Amino acid sequence: MHSEAISSKVPAAAADSTESLRRVAVASFIGTAIEFYDFYIYGTAAALVLNQAFFPTLTPVNATLAAFSTYAVAFAARPLGSVVFGHFGDRVGRKSVLVASLLLMGLSTAFVGLLPGYGTWGIWAPLLLIVLRFLQGIGLGGEWGGAALLAVEHAPRGRRGLYAAFPQLGPSVGFFAATGVFWLLSSALDDAAFRSWGWRVPFLLSFLLVDVGLFVRLKISETPVFAKVLEAQEAGRVPAVEVLRRHPRELLLGAGGMIVAYGLFYTATTYCLAYTTSALGVSRNTMLGLSLVACLFLAAGTWLAATRSDAAGRRKLVLAGCGLAAVWGLVLFPLLDTGTPLLIALGIGGALFCMGVVYGPMGAYLPELFGTTVRYSGASLAYNLGGVLGGAVAPLVATRLQSAFGSASVGWYVSAMAVVSLGCVLALPETRERELA
Repeated sequence: MHSEAISSKVPAAAADSTESLRRVAVASFIGTAIEFYDFYIYGTAAALVLNQAFFPTLTPVNATLAAFSTYAVAFAARPLGSVVFGHFGDRVGRKSVLVASLLLMGLSTAFVGLLPGYGTWGIWAPLLLIVLRFLQGIGLGGEWGGAALLAVEHAPRGRRGLYAAFPQLGPSVGFFAATGVFWLLSSALDDAAFRSWGWRVPFLLSFLLVDVGLFVRLKISETPVFAKVLEAQEAGRVPAVEVLRRHPRELLLGAGGMIVAYGLFYTATTYCLAYTTSALGVSRNTMLGLSLVACLFLAAGTWLAATRSDAAGRRKLVLAGCGLAAVWGLVLFPLLDTGTPLLIALGIGGALFCMGVVYGPMGAYLPELFGTTVRYSGASLAYNLGGVLGGAVAPLVATRLQSAFGSASVGWYVSAMAVVSLGCVLALPETRERELA
């Protein structure tokens, strides 16, 4: 009855448009949630078990560094994925490229769950792990830009922040799902079973998730903004080269603005999970449970800032998030070092909330910095170069800093990343009033 009332008041074309926007929002959200689930389960496994499964001959610290190094490989691959998928996304279309990135990411993840450990295949096991992690990075490098453009290029101008909030929530939900699966397995299995085969289950679930993602994404249409480019035959020849030639400032400053979002997330999740369970002696189950709680802070910050950016502006909210992060970096490790679960949850949750305030508006902000013919390549490259600078090295640098200078130095490192991002965003313009076509 409710739907009949709506259809009697809304013209058919408007109703179809509303339904199309809903499908786009759902498709962009589900796709990024699945791909970030795939990406995050590797980070959780790297913090908990990959050091022993694939690097058992190294000392504990070096094994952890080796596991985090394989974790960092994907970040190095992500800009390459941006170039490859961005090229076809700017020349062929957003939809088909998103389907390809989902397949590559999902299958690479699932095969990690089938990969024998060092005890079975020797040196080939970590080498193949690196290859699969590299392919994960290629896939994710093409995912975010396409999902963000799918939402932004379908949305009305005054609501781009709102629709971009849906793909931006993907990391929150993906991280929550990844952590939740590990928490359930860790709770249900003894330590030997978890380390032997239990950690593989989250990876194998990716086979099922790929099917779900494909089903949703194959039902959406090409974005109207890019459809006009195809109709006018205005697609660029080599979009990545055009980005470097025409938009180097936006590319580098956009990447710099993303540094703190990545640095906060991977310090507060991957590194802090390893730090609290190994250095502070907090149980694995407790930390996974606290991470689930902290993830709610990330979702809240992301949604609040993304939706608010349509009225307040993208730049203002990103700057506010950077300022909060600069302060919270100095608070994070004193809270963790108490060893009190409530204060640990507060420390990690606060860091993830700050990250969400920066990250939420970026779903619309980065695409709005670039023209339609290079938007996929430009937004993806900026996003993923920020990942190399902020995400790939954060757990490695944090591990070294903590072992050499203590945990307080890691907090100063987080604050320094926030100041760098703050400076980069200050040099960028506001974009919420820009036309995308």
